[in-house]
Amino acid sequence: MASIDNLLVSLLVDEVVGGFIVTIPPGHVGCIYSVFRGVLKNVWYPGMHFKVPIIHRVKLFNAQLIEYTISKDIFLKENKEIMGDEVINAVTSDNKFVAVEATALIKLDTERLPEIWQNIGENFVSKVVRPVTRSRIRKVITNHTLANALSTNRSLIEEEVTEELRESLTPHGLNVENFYLSSLTPIESWQAMDNETLPSESINLKTAEQIKSERLFSQPMSDTNSDLGRRA
Repeated sequence: MASIDNLLVSLLVDEVVGGFIVTIPPGHVGCIYSVFRGVLKNVWYPGMHFKVPIIHRVKLFNAQLIEYTISKDIFLKENKEIMGDEVINAVTSDNKFVAVEATALIKLDTERLPEIWQNIGENFVSKVVRPVTRSRIRKVITNHTLANALSTNRSLIEEEVTEELRESLTPHGLNVENFYLSSLTPIESWQAMDNETLPSESINLKTAEQIKSERLFSQPMSDTNSDLGRRA
């Protein structure tokens, strides 16, 4: 498993440059872009391969199990595509604010890599992984009281977030192995995060109930319909 000691680990590793020969290192795969045909469907696995200079671009992707870490030690301003996030703020069912630190274990579906690169591009951490992870964690936390989240419901929250992430990320070719809570810390008020839509100057004036209501109505229609179906 890839170590999170190096927080700059990302699903996208690098672009291969050079001549006719490309060597894919262990734990990685290569995806090929042709200037004439676009992203090719074949995936290169570890070993030696031949490419046509100028015509072919090869991107290396991390095929290992990677830790997506949510921590106060991560600063997105330094690298938007880092495999992780800053502390996520959420609201409990009894309208209490809580700061979440956690780790999700994620792995690329290498067979679908050309599809991922073609449809999402290279920035799928910031485009897909981060917003989905934030929304799923917040959705689950709203179903638990602060007291239960801090004690008896911890393992249940981990299971629920794992299932939510699998449901949301698997269609994008990202397999979620597991999700672990590192820390749940009560906080006094909402703190704006990177790319948050709510303006920071108005966050502290909003109640937890208002924020919960806003996030419920801002859920994608598919989520809302599925929630209504479950209630029925």
